[in-house]
Amino acid sequence: MFESLQEKLEGALKKFKGQSKITEENIADAMKEIRRALLEADVNLDVVKKFIADVKEKALGEEVKGKLRADQLIVKIVKDELVELMGSKRSELVFSSQPPSVIMVAGLQGSGKTTFCGKLARSLRKKGRQPLLVACDIHRPAAIEQLKQLGKQIKVPVHAEEQKNAVAIAQNALAYARKFGRDTVIVDTAGRLTIDEVMMQEVKDISVNVNPIETLFVCDAMIGQDAVTTAKAFHEKLELTGIVLTKLDGDTRGGAALSVLSVVGKPIKFVGTGEKLENLEPFHPERIASRILGMGDILTLVERAESQFDKKEAEKLEEKIKKNQFNFNDFLDQLKTIKKMGSMRELIGMIPGMDKALKNVTFDDKAFGRVEAIILSMTKKERENPKIINGSRRKRIAKGCGMKIQDVNRLLKQFEDMKKMMKQMNRGGKNRLMKGLGLPKGFGL
Repeated sequence: MFESLQEKLEGALKKFKGQSKITEENIADAMKEIRRALLEADVNLDVVKKFIADVKEKALGEEVKGKLRADQLIVKIVKDELVELMGSKRSELVFSSQPPSVIMVAGLQGSGKTTFCGKLARSLRKKGRQPLLVACDIHRPAAIEQLKQLGKQIKVPVHAEEQKNAVAIAQNALAYARKFGRDTVIVDTAGRLTIDEVMMQEVKDISVNVNPIETLFVCDAMIGQDAVTTAKAFHEKLELTGIVLTKLDGDTRGGAALSVLSVVGKPIKFVGTGEKLENLEPFHPERIASRILGMGDILTLVERAESQFDKKEAEKLEEKIKKNQFNFNDFLDQLKTIKKMGSMRELIGMIPGMDKALKNVTFDDKAFGRVEAIILSMTKKERENPKIINGSRRKRIAKGCGMKIQDVNRLLKQFEDMKKMMKQMNRGGKNRLMKGLGLPKGFGL
């Protein structure tokens, strides 16, 4: 996400290294490169012009004070403007004081609209709300079936009917929600391949009859400015309250994220970062600006970890580590949890400074699968007590997972090294370990 834009912005901002002041002369070249980088990222032309003008106005003549360098100052100004461009702060979902709260979801076919409904329902359910999914895409039987399957996965009821009147279905769903105490109604509306007058009228009629407190437009971030243009067209008909950008984990240039607020006038509320139901994040302008400028996003990383790790299980694991009882079953559980958090490249990119340090390192997420295959080729006793894995057992494990004995040996060695490190940390050697890593005493490991 934003890798190309990040690289080009970093190159442009390097021009200020060693400068004592930001001047008309040294900012001109940098602004040209930033302008080019934004346009290549498919940011709206008017948005680019205003962004460049605002950065230039704030940067010109700024004195470098104290320990602050010119390059640090320009990075701060660019970051502040990026944050402003994307909405300054997180835009929360609004709920009705009198339930149920109706959230209507609109978008073109293929944008990830129905999947987003499932992701949102899952997220709200985890927060203690009682959502109801409503299948109002009456023109595509596959969409109704997809919503039913999603509801089954996340244990959320789905209201679907055989009739072909989307307005009546939505109204009946509202009555159902009131009767059975569902406090949030998520309405999945019909999508088309392009903007269609019949579809727009149907969505508008649903809106008039169920009076949604939130009307969210889902658009594919990978189509850049087309997504922004389509969002604007929907807003003119529906009065949107927010935008959802999907496929932000793909080969997106980032233009939609940087343009949508300025062009449509409505904030981005969520971003989809993958196909799995847990791959939905609230949109934080400051965090996205940090990612764009290669500063990482440690808060999102922590939130992802917290959402995946069970506190009680973590306490049990800590106790096992203290007693030196950590085994391959525990290791496999942790591996599965990390996989749910995202790709290694994405996770590394959220740690400040790590993305630059490991820029040319290739991360093979398939390696997780190979490690899993080796562990699953072990017997229950071998996973619980790796010390019994002798030469013949290693040979059998390698044959069972279709790998070489060297691969099995490497994993066993890495596992033992990791256990030694854990043991050292739990014997009061934490500060010695951190010193060896060059970390300050008391660093939060």
